[in-house]
Amino acid sequence: MFTSDVELSLQAATTLVNTLPDASPSGEDELTTIEQLSAWFEGEGFSGDRLGTPAELEDLRALRLRLRSLWAAASDRDAAALVNAMLAEGGALPRLVDHDGLGWHIHANAPDAPLADRVMVEIAMAWVDVLRQDERARMKRCAADDCGAVLVDFSRNRSKRFCDVGNCGNRMNVRAFRARAAASA
Repeated sequence: MFTSDVELSLQAATTLVNTLPDASPSGEDELTTIEQLSAWFEGEGFSGDRLGTPAELEDLRALRLRLRSLWAAASDRDAAALVNAMLAEGGALPRLVDHDGLGWHIHANAPDAPLADRVMVEIAMAWVDVLRQDERARMKRCAADDCGAVLVDFSRNRSKRFCDVGNCGNRMNVRAFRARAAASA
């Protein structure tokens, strides 16, 4: 399906988008502090420089909505236009790198580029593969009616419906069970 670096970038995108208040189980914005930014950065395995400044935090916070727009794109053509704009804005210049045991893979900007630009370009590069492989159907919104999270369906049969953010699958199964029980009572 996807190479490991593409999967990592797509997962990082979902994790970042899912810090938005309407995607978080608590309903709170989960990217408001430098500490939360650091935890996200380290948890997602991004390489290169990180300043840990309020400006860097705000740039990443703003990027979340742009990334979510990829999931909301009406067509492959619309998604491609968004990806192309992100690549151009981020000054993408692809190069092969080998680090952290990932083997040879592509980075498209320098390790000292601003963090938000690196994240945007890495995720846009991953979306290049999504679109080239005609796999946009794997990029989903959570099927729970009360959740705004996004997900990438890495399952073989493309059957994943619920995010991993708010225990949505279990919640929806319990809700359906209770509705069936009430209807049969």
